[in-house]
Amino acid sequence: MHQPDSRLHDARTTAAPPDEPARSGWLSEVSGAFGDLGVLIPFVTAYLAIVGMAPQSVLVPIGLASIAAGLWFRTPFPVQPMKLIGASVVLYSQAGIAMTPEVVVAAGLFTGVTWLALGLAGLAERFSAWIPREALLGVVMGLGFGFMLEGLRTMSAQPWAGAATLAIALVLLSRPAIPTMLVLLAGGVGASLLADPAPAIAALAAPSWTLPAFAWPTLSWRAIEVGVLLLALPQLPLTFGNALFAVVDENNRRFPAHPTNERVVALSTGAMNVVSSALGGIPLCHGAGGMAAQTRFGARSGRAPVILGVTLLALGLVFADAVAALFALVPPAVLGAILFLAGLQLALGSREPGGEKVDRFVVLATAGIAVWHAGLAVLFGVLAHHATRRGWIRL
Repeated sequence: MHQPDSRLHDARTTAAPPDEPARSGWLSEVSGAFGDLGVLIPFVTAYLAIVGMAPQSVLVPIGLASIAAGLWFRTPFPVQPMKLIGASVVLYSQAGIAMTPEVVVAAGLFTGVTWLALGLAGLAERFSAWIPREALLGVVMGLGFGFMLEGLRTMSAQPWAGAATLAIALVLLSRPAIPTMLVLLAGGVGASLLADPAPAIAALAAPSWTLPAFAWPTLSWRAIEVGVLLLALPQLPLTFGNALFAVVDENNRRFPAHPTNERVVALSTGAMNVVSSALGGIPLCHGAGGMAAQTRFGARSGRAPVILGVTLLALGLVFADAVAALFALVPPAVLGAILFLAGLQLALGSREPGGEKVDRFVVLATAGIAVWHAGLAVLFGVLAHHATRRGWIRL
């Protein structure tokens, strides 16, 4: 019988007792619906501000996937941007490699087709046995470092404001009830509005119906090559742990009345990425940390992701121009602080207490390579792990 993988699962959540059956008031569900904004906002901000993706193409697929997840799983089943792909997009852009919306769409399409195939064939569990924990931890740590460096580089355009923003954010992070990323975003936009409110007011005053464009016909072979090799393939092994086995374990432990399994989650991951890529959106997954965040803020049923989904759907379909105008107002100090904190959370999420010397070597060496190239880091981590286990590398 398969034991759920917990290689990237937060130990704090495993220590928590199971929640009561999913019955709570609407106020708690609304609070829980937005409990995972700390992950959503940084990556959406990066895709809009750095890659230049259309707001409706990013928000509408996330909204549709969140609604579908809430209705199907009937628990606070999260929908999140794929972290490794999102972080890699930022780092490759910094290195001068063109990360266009078409490249992101190609990565999502390949990801969707791959997970549908794995789910239909029942191969997800078998493949995961070949992915060592140390390689995954090293990649996440390295990308976290890279995200932090990009945040620092962005903040350098407004160093004093950036330092002050970061200091305020670190204070807010000590208060879990405060959505720090949302506060930062609102504060930065508010400061810019005080200086020049006309563009945003005009966009808000004139809502318009905006549909995402069908994105597949615009894909080039070059975009597919870059999206698959640099983004989708490195993300694949990471998804096995946190976004497949860990989220199944989290759901079944907290909500035993609504169990699920790895095959269903794999198929869900594939389906929502195919739809997202068709609409020009970003690669998505189901992260275990997202469920923990939503339940911590009061979510106990599928109503929470449905509420979030309807909100994002309305923003994407009716207020896309306003969203674009507001994100354009985010000052470099605030954008940099958001990226820095996102990287910090990635790096902290890779922590693994204890471990032998060879394991620490694999983690840290993989992390160093991941700052340069995530795909090579995964390959190195896998090879180094098996080499140390066979005694080919001795420290």
